Amino acid sequence: MPDIVIMEFIHPDAVEELRRDYDVHYDQNLVHKPDEVPAYLAEVRGLIVGNLTWVNDDLLDLAPKLEAVGRLGVGTDRIDMAACEKRGIPVFPAYGTNHMTVAEYSIGTMVALLRGGGFHVNGRIIAGEWPRRDIEAHEAYEKRYGIIGLGRIGRAVAPRAKAFEMEVVACDPYLDDDDEAWGLVDERVDFETLLATSDVVGMHVPLTDETRHMIDADAVAKMKMGAIVINPARGGVIDELAVIQGIRDGHLFGAAIDVFETEPVTAAGGERFADVPNLILTPHVAGVTEETNRRIAMVTAERVRGVIESNA
Repeated sequence: MPDIVIMEFIHPDAVEELRRDYDVHYDQNLVHKPDEVPAYLAEVRGLIVGNLTWVNDDLLDLAPKLEAVGRLGVGTDRIDMAACEKRGIPVFPAYGTNHMTVAEYSIGTMVALLRGGGFHVNGRIIAGEWPRRDIEAHEAYEKRYGIIGLGRIGRAVAPRAKAFEMEVVACDPYLDDDDEAWGLVDERVDFETLLATSDVVGMHVPLTDETRHMIDADAVAKMKMGAIVINPARGGVIDELAVIQGIRDGHLFGAAIDVFETEPVTAAGGERFADVPNLILTPHVAGVTEETNRRIAMVTAERVRGVIESNA
């Protein structure tokens, strides 16, 4: 029986590292094989999951000898933290491994959106068109980037936005007044002011009861005309329909959405996004690169290994 079970994709270097000392069962599709899961968890000591596995009482009951859970990412919305704590099982999200990657996504999509689709006219040019005057483009220079949530990712976004000579403001009611992060931004503002004055609104918060649908129809109506929204945070912190309608109505200039309320997006669910102008959709990959895949995998494997070794 395996010591460690990995239920979703992980960089192979981490699997190789763990297999030097432990019996590891790695199946990146195990999360989709519920009938097979119980057989592998009966004796397992370490469990490594991605963003699809529900770690709840039902799963934990299958793993009475479980000592640690490693999360290949930072979100814990699919992990019942209270249930793990009750059983004395530490959970290790891969904090500190991909915040700069998400920040790059935020800035990259911002530039693409401000350019108004100007990076997506290959087909027209290949066909012999020259749509130079069909594209409404804007620059980031001296625009205002509003950061909602000044955690690791928000702190990484701030200097990158400033590199474009943007004015950077932020709101975060949970951050202490004397936190050094406030020094990274030009101004601390409240939520209403951020919406009303920002050209770019970046969502960099976890999904909680307080943050669910922070950007809804009412918030969109309060936003600056021509603003763009970027959500690489969690599905549910924006009301997707409200943002889409804001673009259709011309109130918003565009949006980048990397995370969705229902993942994966089905063909039926995807219909809502059809023919929406200046919209970038990506499949939950803001924090995913070859570099971060390996970094997250190695850090997660090391943390799970550490618990198992300390309990030996």
